[in-house]
Amino acid sequence: MHSPTLHLSPGRRRIVITFALLGWFGLAVQLYLVLWGRWIDDASLVGGLVRFCSFFTVVTNTLVAVALSCAVIDRPTAGCRFFRSPAVCAGLTTSIVLVSLAYNLLLRHLWTPEGWQWIADELLHDVMPLLFLGYWLFFVPKGVLRPRHVLIWTLYPITYFAFLLLRGHVFGDYLYPFLDIGTLGVTRALTNALGVLAGFVGIGCLVFLIDRLMGRRAQS
Repeated sequence: MHSPTLHLSPGRRRIVITFALLGWFGLAVQLYLVLWGRWIDDASLVGGLVRFCSFFTVVTNTLVAVALSCAVIDRPTAGCRFFRSPAVCAGLTTSIVLVSLAYNLLLRHLWTPEGWQWIADELLHDVMPLLFLGYWLFFVPKGVLRPRHVLIWTLYPITYFAFLLLRGHVFGDYLYPFLDIGTLGVTRALTNALGVLAGFVGIGCLVFLIDRLMGRRAQS
């Protein structure tokens, strides 16, 4: 089935531009804070950049910012077409909602950020998930998703977890405490990983159902 094309009115275009700028701003602030901290500690800036780019939150927010940017770029490139695809946008919605839920349920209690770190933290974990969810709900065409899309989307968190295991084995740094095999042991870390994956699938199924309902309503 041919996917409907994403069309934005001038007003919606301005809204999506604002969303994209907020996404890039949050990532830029977080990157600055990471590199500044490494500079003060006289640590490797390259190492800080690599670590920054290794977080699921950062990767997902970057993909979201790219998708929002592609939505307002009128270029018929393969990359723009990919990120404007309703199936891809729905998959990114699933991923960014998982970022927010996992952070607020599993990580928020571990620290109390202040100042610019609080701003970056809120943008990446709360603001952008809500904005992209709104973008998908109200701007992206509906009725094109199939059950197989939910399975395809799971390749993203599964691949990331495989990368996390490899990174943790090599550097001893698993990034997320609830996936730290060195501290929790293999069984508990894998159980937590499966729990997160189950949450991802649950969110994906909900996204699929919303797509079907909104698609039918649009056709009636």
